[in-house]
Amino acid sequence: MTDSRGFEPTTGKIVSRREAQARVATWRREGKRVAYANGCFDLLHVGHVRTLEAARQHGDVLVVGLNSDTSARRLKGEGRPVYNEHERAEMVAALASVDLAVIFPELSSLPLIEALRPDVWVKGGDYVLESVNQEERAFVESYGGQVALTDHVEGVSASELIARVKSLPES
Repeated sequence: MTDSRGFEPTTGKIVSRREAQARVATWRREGKRVAYANGCFDLLHVGHVRTLEAARQHGDVLVVGLNSDTSARRLKGEGRPVYNEHERAEMVAALASVDLAVIFPELSSLPLIEALRPDVWVKGGDYVLESVNQEERAFVESYGGQVALTDHVEGVSASELIARVKSLPES
């Protein structure tokens, strides 16, 4: 699919929930381990990149769920996300560690987790097991899936980056 500028982005990696289910089923038949990570990826930064690279180490393939604009705004507040859902999905899909990107409209990624049933659900190091979504955690563990946490990248978050940019002197 070509965009208005004639550029063909990594849209082959940006798929619907149904297409993600089909690809995950194929990977499972091939004996591949499926890792899953999710988030808003509001303003892509090195913490996201490192988290997704670490998430990929937990599986043969990595599927990333991205909150839609509406759900990201409800989670992060007015003025967010910085980039729209299609731009965020394109940036995440462009990462070598990511095999698929799926936009989901719900506040929780539980419906996507239920559809994909990943072997391992990976969360960033800014979480501890007690602070991840407990409903999502319970579901993953109910079918024998694992929950993994990556190392935390200090001093890097979208909120911190936005605050830094706002504090820059105007030129």
